[in-house]
Amino acid sequence: MSHRKYSQPRKGHLGFLPRKRTQKIHGKIRSFPRDDRTKPAHFTAFGGFKAGMTHILRDVDRAKAKLDKKEKVEAVTIIETPPLKVVGLVGYIETPRGLRALATVWANHLDQGTLRRFYKNWVNSKKKAFSNYQTESAKDPKKVEVQLNRIRKYCTAVRAIVHTQHNLVKNIRQKKNNIFEIQINGGKSIADKVAFGTGFFEKEFRIDQVFGQNEIVDVLGVTKGKGFTGVIKRWGVRHLQKKSHRGYRKVGCIGAWHPARVAWTVARAGQSGFFHRTELNKKIYRIGKGERGGAKNNATTDADITEKNITPLGGFPHYGTVKDDFVIIKGCCVGPRKRFLLLRKSMLVQTSREYLEPINLKFIDTSSKLGHGRFQTTEEKNTFLGRKKEWSWLS
Repeated sequence: MSHRKYSQPRKGHLGFLPRKRTQKIHGKIRSFPRDDRTKPAHFTAFGGFKAGMTHILRDVDRAKAKLDKKEKVEAVTIIETPPLKVVGLVGYIETPRGLRALATVWANHLDQGTLRRFYKNWVNSKKKAFSNYQTESAKDPKKVEVQLNRIRKYCTAVRAIVHTQHNLVKNIRQKKNNIFEIQINGGKSIADKVAFGTGFFEKEFRIDQVFGQNEIVDVLGVTKGKGFTGVIKRWGVRHLQKKSHRGYRKVGCIGAWHPARVAWTVARAGQSGFFHRTELNKKIYRIGKGERGGAKNNATTDADITEKNITPLGGFPHYGTVKDDFVIIKGCCVGPRKRFLLLRKSMLVQTSREYLEPINLKFIDTSSKLGHGRFQTTEEKNTFLGRKKEWSWLS
């Protein structure tokens, strides 16, 4: 059947080979958007924790669309994004083999959660990380300035070293902060980028300082792990017909007699999930303030003035309550609940009407996700069900 590839394409994408478990559980940004010197200096990425999903109702405002001026229900993902803290700066120079780090400058103080990241066993360690660096920089501050001058003079790219604050997220039991780099774009010169980065040393910055409403972002993370699976689940191949010899959930022919080996393009059983993936062009529907910052009713809209927060009744399953800032993106994204995700500014210039369409949410569902939720708030539930029966053994 030499014509088979014309009537039906092969099963499974070969561009993601080898399909093996990633080395780290959090995503890694390997490339950043192109630098635009006409804009002021700004960060190009942020990090957050996947809380769960819900659905929203909105009006479609897109010319020449069948749903124009009509309501549409869409699934959305809520990502909790506590403020990040800047603790360092890295300067890169261009080489024939890509970027190479030239100089690194660290802040004078690092949180305990960040220091934990440099130890396998924090309790039994001496806890001396960065103590010598901080002592020397305090004795001779000129050493830090020398490194900053090297970055200003030779480097072509500047990235800030930031870390999460796990102590703000009560739903995450991990005590080690996640440390990653964020590129600083904009500014008329490298000196402007350095001044922008060092100005945030040991300071927090929030999600609304990086992204805006209706912006398109990329989501980087690690997918949900599924363990060892067969070819049908892993590659989506078709099972054999009934009464096939020795099973039918397999590939019938794995290759010719010669060459006497299995080609790398043949679907085989193995690891499925827990892969590093980058999802492009996820639209931001809302950036909300958290309860910790004093914000209330962050799930209300102009059409739905019910006083309610983004956390559904009973909390997000396997996550809990969203206390900090959050971002609502269209559709689903990689990873299970509590998985750390990276949000990056889009690498592409968006010209589609779908991406340029302004979003105005009419309703955000906050009913219970543990079953078929009926009520949006606790007050609504109590009003409908009435007073609960008091049990004598509780008194």
